[in-house]
Amino acid sequence: MSNAFFEVPLAQNEPILSYEPGSPERGSLKAELARRKSMSIDIPMYINGKEVYTDEKIDIFPPHEVSHKIGTYSKGDSSHVHQAIEAALSAKKSWEEMPWQDRAAIFLKAADLLSGPYRARMNAATMLGQSKNVYQAEIDAVAEMADFFRFNVQFMTEMYTQQPESAPLTWNRMEFRPLEGFIFAITPFNFTSIAANLCAAPAMLGNVVVWKPAETQIYSAQVIMEIFHEAGLPDGVINLIYTDGPVAGDIVFEHPDFAGLHFTGSTGVFRYLWKVIGANIDKYKSYPRIVGETGGKDFVVAHKSADAEQVAVALSRGAFEFQGQKCSAASRAYIPDNIWEAVKEKLVADVNSFKMGTPEDFSNFINAVIDERAFDKISNYIAESKKDENTQIIAGGGYDKSKGYFIEPTVIVTTNAKSTTMCEEIFGPVLTIHVYPADEYEQVLEVVDSTSPYALTGAIFARERGAINIAFDRLRNSAGNFYINDKPTGAVVGQQPFGGGRASGTNDKAGSILNLYRWVSPRTIKENFCAPRDYRYPFLSEG
Repeated sequence: MSNAFFEVPLAQNEPILSYEPGSPERGSLKAELARRKSMSIDIPMYINGKEVYTDEKIDIFPPHEVSHKIGTYSKGDSSHVHQAIEAALSAKKSWEEMPWQDRAAIFLKAADLLSGPYRARMNAATMLGQSKNVYQAEIDAVAEMADFFRFNVQFMTEMYTQQPESAPLTWNRMEFRPLEGFIFAITPFNFTSIAANLCAAPAMLGNVVVWKPAETQIYSAQVIMEIFHEAGLPDGVINLIYTDGPVAGDIVFEHPDFAGLHFTGSTGVFRYLWKVIGANIDKYKSYPRIVGETGGKDFVVAHKSADAEQVAVALSRGAFEFQGQKCSAASRAYIPDNIWEAVKEKLVADVNSFKMGTPEDFSNFINAVIDERAFDKISNYIAESKKDENTQIIAGGGYDKSKGYFIEPTVIVTTNAKSTTMCEEIFGPVLTIHVYPADEYEQVLEVVDSTSPYALTGAIFARERGAINIAFDRLRNSAGNFYINDKPTGAVVGQQPFGGGRASGTNDKAGSILNLYRWVSPRTIKENFCAPRDYRYPFLSEG
């Protein structure tokens, strides 16, 4: 029994380690990478706390070394989807009745395990399985994931303290119940932290979850489940399955206890799932919550007063870190002609200096794209650009998948502001630049706003405050995360809550209290201490 109002530890962003030569973290990570490379692990599904293996094994290879098997995973079928739902619903009553501070303690412990004894393991799994360099893995798989756990605990307590006013003789209260049913989490390959948060955020609030990760993230998803288990998460609260999307969807979206979808992935898939949920709306006990973060065609706009060097660095980092496989990555840029030559010189020099190869070599800035399907799609955009008379490739343009899925960071300059690579989401290391007359800033802002259906991230660069204010107004609905004199990537939990509108998602802002509100169903409670004994109101009297 709780007999105190508990205060959770103040959330602070996890420090990012440097991994400089000679540092202890570098040594331990190198050893863990070597250990994992020396073996092949058999990865099970996790249903009701049990490891579930099947006869259908799918091999796992690092995207940067496709000849080296690092593991297999057990492919599931429809029976495993049913089992996962049953396990979640069986765990629901005891989990939602667990005192909030105990749920909080589990995820606070998970954060400390992650940033402590599991740090090298989590980073190594992400580096090998998703081809992230050490810095990209550290900021994602350790720092951001730990931040999600710690800040969401803080946000949860803030939400619970939001209580209504009470009139004399009454006590009004608000409780924040978990949703009635189970949550289906569909998670992407590109951020290990997102995979963890999409199942952990609803679970923290007392919900139970069926989790289907991207196949290319399964290698690191297992480590997340190991952390949850060691942190004390009860069996059945989060169930991890590896099935084809349609197999899972046909069962999940027909189930009367389906209560919510937490999704990160493509716009096309999300729209399809929304339609399926809508078509099945009569089957559900309640209206499901639908939360999604989808595509982006993120922009950088420079004003004639912008610092050329700052713009160039924002482009090289914002477009090419993690091979451009971030929904926030800079994909299109609009540069005024008065600073273009200076931007071009610095950008091309930086891109040409990038080293590309395995993330096991810490000097490599660029690694491989995630799989062959992505490689073929991205390289086709580059090949088509080479045929376009309106475009010129000024850096990169090469690609090779003989040993791994390597694509050179590619910078395209186009005279057509509505060219294919300026409009379509590529999700790879391709940046397209349109150079515009320096005095046509306001006109180009209209082009920026109308070019893409997405509205995820965007950045503007200017010294003049008036130019900043104009863009701030004209691009009001063009980006859910708007950056001034900074690259459009790198949102930090608790500092820049993340999400966009239009075709980029529901903008429920992961990394803020807003996302948590989506996973609760409030109940208002009014207790009357002195109930009326007569129905008659004073106005009924004749005087």
